[in-house]
Amino acid sequence: MCIGIPLQVLECAPGRALCGDDREARWIDTRLIEPPAPGDWLLVFLGAAREALDAERAAQIRDALCALQAVQAGDLAALDGLFADLDREPQLPPHLQAQLPPKEPNSP
Repeated sequence: MCIGIPLQVLECAPGRALCGDDREARWIDTRLIEPPAPGDWLLVFLGAAREALDAERAAQIRDALCALQAVQAGDLAALDGLFADLDREPQLPPHLQAQLPPKEPNSP
């Protein structure tokens, strides 16, 4: 399994960018995406950028990865704050909602 890591661009060069997070910085191959600029966020798989991200999406992915680390460490108390974007009941997509039986008039 390959996990994408969001990294922020620190410096750019043709076909590559120096990217980092709070632990390390490393050169990333950027030939599969539009040339990035310093400050951009990239989703990196095995040393290559596959997608540009906005800061909000990068934070969501980072939180999900932190949650995975917390679960592996047995720290389940840390999970609630890491999935703030899931503060709602999941909804079926419209094409699946259409397949549900009709609700009875007195049901919620």
